[in-house]
Amino acid sequence: MPNAARTHTLVIGSGIVGACSALELVRAGHTVTLIDIGEPAGRQSASYGHGCWISPASVVPMSMPGLWKKIPGYLLNPDSPLVIRWRHVPRLLPWLLRFLWAGSSVPRVEATARALSQLLHDSPQRHQALSDELGTPELIHREGLLYAYPDRRAFEAEALSWHLRRMTGLRWRELDATALAEREPDLDRHYGFGILAEDGAHCVDPGRYVSKIVEMAAARGAKVIRAKAGGFVFAGERLVGVRTDIGLIACDQAVVAAGAWSKRLASGAGDEIPLESERGYHGVIPLKAGGPRHPVMPSDGKMANTPTLAGLRLSGQVELASIDTPPNWSRVDILIGHARRTYPALARMQELSVDKWMGHRPSTPDGLPVIGRSTRSPNVFYAFGHGHVGFASGPVTGRIVAEHLAGLPGAFDIGPYSPRRFKFGRIEP
Repeated sequence: MPNAARTHTLVIGSGIVGACSALELVRAGHTVTLIDIGEPAGRQSASYGHGCWISPASVVPMSMPGLWKKIPGYLLNPDSPLVIRWRHVPRLLPWLLRFLWAGSSVPRVEATARALSQLLHDSPQRHQALSDELGTPELIHREGLLYAYPDRRAFEAEALSWHLRRMTGLRWRELDATALAEREPDLDRHYGFGILAEDGAHCVDPGRYVSKIVEMAAARGAKVIRAKAGGFVFAGERLVGVRTDIGLIACDQAVVAAGAWSKRLASGAGDEIPLESERGYHGVIPLKAGGPRHPVMPSDGKMANTPTLAGLRLSGQVELASIDTPPNWSRVDILIGHARRTYPALARMQELSVDKWMGHRPSTPDGLPVIGRSTRSPNVFYAFGHGHVGFASGPVTGRIVAEHLAGLPGAFDIGPYSPRRFKFGRIEP
C-alpha cells in the first residue's frame, strides 16, 4: 500500500459519509481533497434533510416478507408512506424485483439486520465523541427514541421488526398509557402504548453538524473545492485523476461518497450498481410548544417527529421516481396532516409556517450500503448507498474507509457491503 504521507486521496461528496471519510483520512496522514457540487451538507444533501435520528434500532430493512402483497395498494394510494410514480415503474422494475427478493424470507432480513447492526450498534457513542471533539456537544441529544402505538396489539403486529432489533442487541423499555402521557403530554391520547429505545440519540441541527466536520477536516489540512466529478482517468489499473467541471484533479486514490449521484461514477470504475433515489421529504414547523419533547415515531404514520433547533421536523415518506423528477409537495402536506392528528395543539393552529424540503436517499435494493474497492482499480473506494442509515453510520463508515485504504490488518469486515454482490444481475445469497 502507498505511504499515507505521500498519498493524495480525493473524496467525492461532502455529506456526512464524505465528511467523516475526509476527516479520518487526514488523521491517517493523507493529503486530502474534498469536492462537492454544493456547500457541505447544504440543502442539496440528504445529510441536511433526513429525520435526525441516530438509531441502533434502524436495522429493519424496508423490504420485509409479505411486502409484495402491498405493492398494488401503494401504487393506487397516493397517501401511502411508499409511493411509486406510475410512469417510472418500467425503469424501476429491475430494482423493485431485487428489492422484493431481498426481503422475501426471514433469514434474508435477519442477515441484513446483522449487517446493518455492525454499522449502527454504537452510533450514538460515535456521534457523541465526534460532536465533543468538534466543540459542539449540544448538537447531539442522547435521550432515547420513542415509538408510539395505539395499544400493545399494534406493537405485537410488528413482531418481526422487533425480533430483528432484539436479535441485534437493542435495549428498550415499554411504556403504558400513563408513562407515555407523562413522557409526551402533548401526544394524542389515541396512543396508549410506547417503546422507548433508550440507547437512541438525535441531532438537533444536522446541516451545521456536518459542516463542522468539514471545517475540522479543512483545519487539519484537507482542501475543500466546489466541483462536479465527471469520471476517472486510469493508467492501466492505477488511478491518475478525477475529471471535474473545473479540470482534471490528479490523485492517487479516490473515495466515491456522492450519495444518490454515485451510480454513474461507479459505472465508470467498472461496477453497475442498482442504486436508486429513494426520495424523502420533510417539513419543519417553527414550534415552541405543543409538539413532542423527544423524537417520536407514530406507528400509524411511520414518520419521525423530531424537535430541532429550527423547530419540529416532520420527516418520512418514500417516493420512487427518477432523480430529476420535480418534488411532489403534497407529500409534505401528508406529513403535516398526520402531525395535526398526532398533536392536538397543532390541530388547533389555523396557519402553520412550514419549511419544505425534498432530498435523495441513495438506496440499494437489499438495504445495505456499498463499501469496498472498485472492480476497475483498487485505488477507487466506494462508500455510498446507505439509504435510511447514512447519517447514523457516517462516523463508522469514515473509519472503515481510512482503515481499508491503509490496508490495516484486522480492519472492519466489509464483506456484506461488497459492490460485487450485485454481479450477474442478481443479489447473491
